[in-house]
Amino acid sequence: MEYFICIIKLVILALISDINIENFDLMKSSQTTIKDIARNLGISPSTVSRALQDHPDISPKTKKAVKELARTLHYEPNAIALSLRNSHSRTIGVIIPELAHYFFSSVISGIEDVAYKSGYTVIICQSNEDYDRELHVVQTLLSKRVDGVLVSVSKTTTKFDHFNDIKNSHTPLVFYDRVCNIQNTDRVIVDDFSGAYKAVKHLIDAGCKRIAHLATSQELLIGRNRRNGYIQALKDSGIEVDEEIILRCDTDQHALKCIPYLLSLEKKIDGIFAVNDLTAITAMSIIKRSGYKIPQDIAIVGFSNSMYSGMTDPPLTTVEQQGYVMGQKSASMLIERIQSDIDIDTRVEQIKTELIVRGSTQR
Repeated sequence: MEYFICIIKLVILALISDINIENFDLMKSSQTTIKDIARNLGISPSTVSRALQDHPDISPKTKKAVKELARTLHYEPNAIALSLRNSHSRTIGVIIPELAHYFFSSVISGIEDVAYKSGYTVIICQSNEDYDRELHVVQTLLSKRVDGVLVSVSKTTTKFDHFNDIKNSHTPLVFYDRVCNIQNTDRVIVDDFSGAYKAVKHLIDAGCKRIAHLATSQELLIGRNRRNGYIQALKDSGIEVDEEIILRCDTDQHALKCIPYLLSLEKKIDGIFAVNDLTAITAMSIIKRSGYKIPQDIAIVGFSNSMYSGMTDPPLTTVEQQGYVMGQKSASMLIERIQSDIDIDTRVEQIKTELIVRGSTQR
């Protein structure tokens, strides 16, 4: 029945448009193209294309004929070809250090929600904390002609020329969480200094006087800011800073070595501020197995408020860094720059932290 209705529509269309019905080919493929419409109407594909775009050079009668036939044959524009013609792929590249990290998975959720609502597809690439892999990922995304790139820098990255490659290709770039010192780049960051300060001040208020810091790379701004927040909180409370108990320890594997070392010191620690929850949780496990009580002997604070922080025994006190919100803000900032017809001033968005107090510090 639908086939015969289609024939009737085409006959009527031919009569009112002065188009030769002998040109019509109804044995079409499942995907109608501009060439199919052009062949059936006896006009050129370029005329069809311009008619579909309401080009002023095409007569109203031809426009009507083209659009009605396109509707009848269920024509849909080829999204890939359209994006290539318009120099837009409707895709965003996201470079993430670790997919397994809860914080980054929550960032991705925020990015994808905003991107989806704005009609963009997200390509997620993992650097796995490796500079060479990060370099390769950047070149891959540029070759895919993504409309913009969101980046959180690898721990091992100390050279940033590959990010300049993104800027030099006129591809919008936004850094999130872990940023580098490239000038005139948008960024969305956490208030790491304040978050660290609040965490350490809380340990001091709980009675801790010798607090170790499990730190991350000082090449990263977040590493420096969290360390500086830790140091400032000690100084403001009149506690001497001891470099002996500030250790590069930002993975569970590092903690397997660092925590036994800290426990072996003659001058005992009574608190730990860890740069992330995973390290803090591993530290808790080692400390308990070593016969110490948490928080009575050693109180612990993590950073990120991961899904596991409330499942430990005791539950982990931590700093909420709003990963989902960061993802939303980063994606919105990037899409706004992609879609803007004018230059936008470089922007830095800082997200506030919140201390989540749980059993690991409640003495």
